[in-house]
Amino acid sequence: MQQSNTYIIVFSAILTVIIGGLMSLTSVLLKPRQDQQVELDTKKKILGAVMDISSYTEPADILALYAERVESVVVDINGDPVEMDAKGNPMIAEKVNIQRNYKIEPAERLYPVFKFREDPAGEVTAYVLPMFGAGLWDWISCFIAIEGDLNTIKGIAFDHKGETPGLGARIASEEVQSRFVGKKLFEAGELVSVVMLKGEGNPGLSDHEVDGMSGATITAKGVNKMIENYMKLYEDFIEKQKESSNVAYNIQ
Repeated sequence: MQQSNTYIIVFSAILTVIIGGLMSLTSVLLKPRQDQQVELDTKKKILGAVMDISSYTEPADILALYAERVESVVVDINGDPVEMDAKGNPMIAEKVNIQRNYKIEPAERLYPVFKFREDPAGEVTAYVLPMFGAGLWDWISCFIAIEGDLNTIKGIAFDHKGETPGLGARIASEEVQSRFVGKKLFEAGELVSVVMLKGEGNPGLSDHEVDGMSGATITAKGVNKMIENYMKLYEDFIEKQKESSNVAYNIQ
C-alpha cells in the first residue's frame, strides 16, 4: 500500500532522531577510551624521542615509565610557567592540543615542555618540545628532544598526515629520524636550527645539516620551517633554563 508523504516524512524524522541518538551515545561511551588512547600515543612519542621503548609492549608499563621519568610544565612565549588555565584549573601539559594551539597567534599560545630524567632522582637529561607545521599535503608534527646542554638533539619523533608513502612519509621512519641525533641547534649562543638538505647522500654535513630524502624536498622544507619557527618560540624558555642551570652552549 502506498504511504502518504506525511507518513514518510514523519518516519524519516523519527529514524533520523533514533540514529542520531545512538551515534551520540556511542560517541559518549567511546570518548574515555579514545582519550586514553590519545594519552598513551602522546606519551609513547615523548618517550620515543629520548629512548628505545620497543621492549615496553604493555600500555601500563609505558604509562608507569612515563610517570617515573617525565615531568611536564607549560610555559608562555616568554618562557614563564603557566600554572592555571582560563577556568582556574591546574594546567596539564599533556592535554595541550598542539594542533589546535597552532591556529592561535604565537604570543597567545601555550608551550608544553617535557623534562626527561635518565635517573628518576637525578638531573634533567633532556627537554622534549612538541612542534607542528605543514608538509606537502597536510600537517606534520614532531617531538624534538634536546640534551641537557640545551643545544644537542638527543632524538626526534615525527608524525604526519598525507605525506607521500616512500617519500615524504619517510620522516616517521627510524632511519630518517636517527639522522637528527647529535645535530646542534645553536652556535656561539645564537639559534641556527637544523636544515634537512635536498636529496640524499650529501657529503660533509655540518653540525646543523641533516641528510635529506630523495623526492621529498617539500616535506623537508616543511620540517625545516617547523623546527626553526618553534625553536624561536621556545628560545626564551631555553635561555632561562640556561641561566638558571649555568649551562654553556657548545661552541664549534
